[in-house]
Amino acid sequence: MRNKIDFSLAPEDLFFDPASDSGMFFLEPPAFVWRARPPGRIEGFAASEHDNIRLRTERFIRQTRHHKTFRKGVEFKTALVLLEGASYRKSFAMVGGKCLLNGASGIRLLNRYCWENEEAADNPESRLVRYFSERQSTNRLEDLPLLTRPLPPGVDFAIECRNTFNFYHFVTETLCHICLLDSIDFEGRIYIHFPNAEDKTRPFVLAFVEALFPHFRGRIVLERAPKEYAQVLTAYNFFNSYYHLPPEVTAPLDALAPSDEMWKGAEATRSSQAVLSMNSIDSSLVKLREHALAAIREYDASQLPRRFYVGRKPGASRDRAMEGEDKLLEFLAAFGFAQIAFEDLSPLDQIALMAHAEVMISPHGAGFANMIFANPDALVIELGTLQTAVFRWGDFWPLAMVSGCRYVSFFADYKKDDPTSDPAFAADGIVPVALGRRGLGEVLAFVAASLGHFPRLARAEDLSRLLQQLVRTGQPDRALGLFEAHRELARGQADLLLALAEIHKGLGAPHAELVALTEAWQADTSRWHTLVQLIWCARKLGKTEVLAWAVNLLAELFPERCLDLGRDRPWIRELL
Repeated sequence: MRNKIDFSLAPEDLFFDPASDSGMFFLEPPAFVWRARPPGRIEGFAASEHDNIRLRTERFIRQTRHHKTFRKGVEFKTALVLLEGASYRKSFAMVGGKCLLNGASGIRLLNRYCWENEEAADNPESRLVRYFSERQSTNRLEDLPLLTRPLPPGVDFAIECRNTFNFYHFVTETLCHICLLDSIDFEGRIYIHFPNAEDKTRPFVLAFVEALFPHFRGRIVLERAPKEYAQVLTAYNFFNSYYHLPPEVTAPLDALAPSDEMWKGAEATRSSQAVLSMNSIDSSLVKLREHALAAIREYDASQLPRRFYVGRKPGASRDRAMEGEDKLLEFLAAFGFAQIAFEDLSPLDQIALMAHAEVMISPHGAGFANMIFANPDALVIELGTLQTAVFRWGDFWPLAMVSGCRYVSFFADYKKDDPTSDPAFAADGIVPVALGRRGLGEVLAFVAASLGHFPRLARAEDLSRLLQQLVRTGQPDRALGLFEAHRELARGQADLLLALAEIHKGLGAPHAELVALTEAWQADTSRWHTLVQLIWCARKLGKTEVLAWAVNLLAELFPERCLDLGRDRPWIRELL
């Protein structure tokens, strides 16, 4: 029984509040709760063979970009704390009988609370919103208790682990926190508590710990929950404290949010927490990256490929071989790609591989956790499905944010009898990827163009799509090269000329951008938004005559749009 959690309890009796409940002590005042950092360079594209799946995927990507993607990334502080009366149950930590809402495990606890109480008369999500709102009205940052006495001699460190067989969860939720111990004179043991059977533990767990923290060798203990401690050190992440503490203390994140459709600010709705999770990182991940790159500073990586495809070993856990993999590999070999499996490499080899990578391509899988070690110039390409887009894409965003690499996903089809029907996640799990002929061509065209090899395209729509993909992934130089190789296709094509304007904008060439916009308008005079782009570009350049011409043309042809644009902009009215 002591390994169970009673989710029927009221939130105030079930969840631990660091500012009002007793039993948790910070070793030092937190330097910050959250701070802004550069956003991730993340993009996704549809690559399905079926128009209806493609349209649904594109709609989802647009919704994600417009309503879920923060203007900047968010880094939440993770701090060392001493717990008194602690216990570990399943994959969760508890203090004084209450569940610690700690980072990713805390999000799972809140979701589990809603699932367990979905039949209750009082809506569980509404109860959580009320609970956090009440805490915000009473808590203060200074209420967080500091440890005012020396640490107990030889005190141990314990951290929860979702399981010991999923590489992604282990790296992002457990391994990263061990880095915190190097900031203190730590002499105890490190306990990793997990809920699964011991025989499911994979070798990578101890291999990564011992490779990155050799000074702790012999002091690492993998122990299945439950476990109780009178006193123990652990790592506490402030993600859920954003909802425990008042907005004036944590500083609102609203200015970073793209819209209020899904983001509800300090109101602790599940959709709002999901949006925040995909746009935020744990400060321990930053430390893990720094620690890992330091470990390979003198490492000989000359034998490792720079361009590679990551496959799955036959018979490996959760083997999800991709349909179309053989054809993809055949074409990639022509561009110097090697095929590898992360399982065949040592931990330091995996880190060095990503640190020196030029291009990585792989079907969706836990191996993308290694993206945290990628160099900022790396292009990391994921091959997924609409299912992975909806349920898993955001999980990898923080890793791309930490490394600064370009993370690009192509969402293809399901490897199933009816690829147009949605899988049931509870019954089917993650369905493998099927990359068909159309999707294969689009992926290969993108890879080739990104490497400076411009494919010959016969249709304007194919050229327009590839140009947009290159621009959206921060490669305007490659896009310009591709455009110049197909200039004959662009004659009189408004979409391609607008793409050219975006290319010049990305290259910081506003004069060339203005010329391309003018040509795009001449190619199609039915598009009011081309005139609006012209107006903004001309104003930026101080081209008064062009500006006046475009504003008056907008007023003549699209009077309602001109009124909308001129609202709160007196300079528009002055030009009429």
